[in-house]
Amino acid sequence: MSSSKRDALFAEPLSQVGDFVFDAKVVEVFPDMINRSVPGYQSILRGIGQWAQRLVPEHGRVYDLGCSLGAASLSMRQQLQGRAGVEIIAIDNSAAMVERCQLHLDGYRSDIPVQVRCEDIRDSEISNATLVVMNFTLQFVPPEQRNRLLERIYAGLKPGGALILSEKFRAEQADMDALLVDLHHEFKRANGYSELEIAQKRAAIENVMRIDTLSTHQQRLQAIGFALPQVWFQCYNFASLIAIKQD
Repeated sequence: MSSSKRDALFAEPLSQVGDFVFDAKVVEVFPDMINRSVPGYQSILRGIGQWAQRLVPEHGRVYDLGCSLGAASLSMRQQLQGRAGVEIIAIDNSAAMVERCQLHLDGYRSDIPVQVRCEDIRDSEISNATLVVMNFTLQFVPPEQRNRLLERIYAGLKPGGALILSEKFRAEQADMDALLVDLHHEFKRANGYSELEIAQKRAAIENVMRIDTLSTHQQRLQAIGFALPQVWFQCYNFASLIAIKQD
């Protein structure tokens, strides 16, 4: 991923903090923002590429839902290089993200084609998929619509296909949740964010990012039909799960 501007979107006091939007201003600083805000983000990206290398056969189809700037697609593309007939479909509903994602992808030579689409993943057709990736995406889908979306993903996966789901989560117990949140804020402070930035970003995002517990994610996926979802990465209150569609 190419370098980006330093994230200073919330560095100055705002008279009114509006809801967080993935607009052109966010696009300009997004790589810096996510690396300084999400513990283990680069490890998750590397892991997604490794999972793809293990799970996606020749002529496999991969979906990157909520692709933002295409970091997960790039990781998978690198690991799948030379595998015949593989295609990646990357989807995001932010026009600014999609435009920049296409530029990033065009900057890397590869024999793995990536089709970038600007559309709402809730309306996207998902079919004949070997792997579906939602890397910190479901948390921005309204809670009452998550089950239906995951059911559509399950239906669009081939038997034996997999879903990788990365999410910020809420701990079951309030005291543990408070501790994990504090550790996350400590992580952000260590990466140069001020108390003002942390507070204003939290205020901006709390209405648009509704997080679940890990057990809620696992139970929901199992109820839909996935085999027992496995947490393969966790750091503080961020985790990534893999769920397999049973044959």
